[in-house]
Amino acid sequence: MIFSSTKFIFLYLPTVFFIYFFLNKIRFILAGKLWLVVASLLFYGYWSVAYLPLLVGSITLNFIIGKSVSPATHFTQPAISKRTILIGGIAINLLLLAYFKYANFFIDNLNTISGTRLHLEQLILPLGISFYTFTQIAFLVDSYRDKAKEYNFINYALFVTFFPHLIAGPILHHKEMMNQFQSRWTITVRYKNVLMGLFIFSIGLFKKVMIADTFAIWADAGFAGGEPLDFVSAWTTSLSYTFQLYFDFSGYCDMAIGAALMFNIWLPINFNSPYKSLDIQDFWRRWHMTLSRYLRDYLYVPLGGNRCSQPRLYLNLMITFVLGGLWHGASWMFVIWGALHGSALVVNRLWRQSGMRLPIWIAWLVTFLFVNFTWVFFRANSLQDAARVLHGMFDVSSIHSESAGGLPTWKFTWGGHFSDRLIEILPMSVAANWAPILMIAAALFIIRQKNSFDLTVNAGLGWTKIFWMLALFSIALYSTIQSTSTVFLYFNF
Repeated sequence: MIFSSTKFIFLYLPTVFFIYFFLNKIRFILAGKLWLVVASLLFYGYWSVAYLPLLVGSITLNFIIGKSVSPATHFTQPAISKRTILIGGIAINLLLLAYFKYANFFIDNLNTISGTRLHLEQLILPLGISFYTFTQIAFLVDSYRDKAKEYNFINYALFVTFFPHLIAGPILHHKEMMNQFQSRWTITVRYKNVLMGLFIFSIGLFKKVMIADTFAIWADAGFAGGEPLDFVSAWTTSLSYTFQLYFDFSGYCDMAIGAALMFNIWLPINFNSPYKSLDIQDFWRRWHMTLSRYLRDYLYVPLGGNRCSQPRLYLNLMITFVLGGLWHGASWMFVIWGALHGSALVVNRLWRQSGMRLPIWIAWLVTFLFVNFTWVFFRANSLQDAARVLHGMFDVSSIHSESAGGLPTWKFTWGGHFSDRLIEILPMSVAANWAPILMIAAALFIIRQKNSFDLTVNAGLGWTKIFWMLALFSIALYSTIQSTSTVFLYFNF
């Protein structure tokens, strides 16, 4: 059950909403919170009941450890220092994550280096384990620093499991959520929040179903082919993934924010028009913002941040982004992607220190092209796959080659069966080349406009907004019913 499925939209979300506010209305406030926890666990268990005990056990253990390391908790004769308990708690979380996410990766690399034949049965990555592990490590550190003031188990369980963010973020801080879960202002229906929530949810649904899932067809075809790509096809492949990833993940975050807002809970914004960035530092202030602040606060700053010599600062940046790349998955391709971004941040700092500046349009183009270039490594399964796409992107001579052709477009996501009929109307050569190009042009136009958060918050609620909400929702819903929507990309990370 994903946010873009009819089961979630018409069954799960309304049921959770009405029961929660009904319990609050009859003054069963604690029962309402408990209902949200149970409903969130059911949402998680829909994917795999087998990993529910792992999630519940992780929540229970981290709550106990977090309370133990808090300065507000006093031991008469502590046998172990709070710092030792904190380190042990972080280690347990990281070891658990490493086992499920990286065990086979390390064994495969060890076999390659040493020639051994060690084997571990292929592990299925528990859904959302990276997100709820990082969220709880932040809670442990904040508890130790006396930044987490509230220790109620139901509230904590709700903080970790709240279904809008449980599977793929945003990564939350305890202090930014507890006041909301405790506030009596959130227990009654706020119709303005419901309308804003539905509006941003509709934008996210449209992004996912109509835009991201369309680009997915061309991106998958290009990366999975194995055949050499000509110039047009290679750029179509790379740009399609660049836009698929953005509209897919930002669409998820919009739906998460919208669903949470219906319950009067504000989740932190996770995307702020990242493809408008004028340099790579600006990009990381706008892209996956909760991960960026997490890496800054819990990795970069403890390493020394920028409070050290220049060479050490550059090393800190590289370590942070290499590990940030590895966080996305057990693959050297993610490490390469992280190293490229770390290197770009080092170059960006040196460029700023030189005092030189680029015209705005050149700064934007350089940043966007670099991000697009590095996404190739992020998406490719091997260096050979990445090299094949990158070679085509620089193979200008293939533009006029007779063998050059477009990517397969045997199915369009947008418009469901209606737009699939375009294949019957248009010549295949036209559909194969012009459909992706027109979609890329449309995506470039869209990213230059106001983002979903600005449209939702910084504009009044009127009939015009309601009309657009209904239009976007209806179009996306029609396509959802007509075709099977893919899962969100970040479920894999």
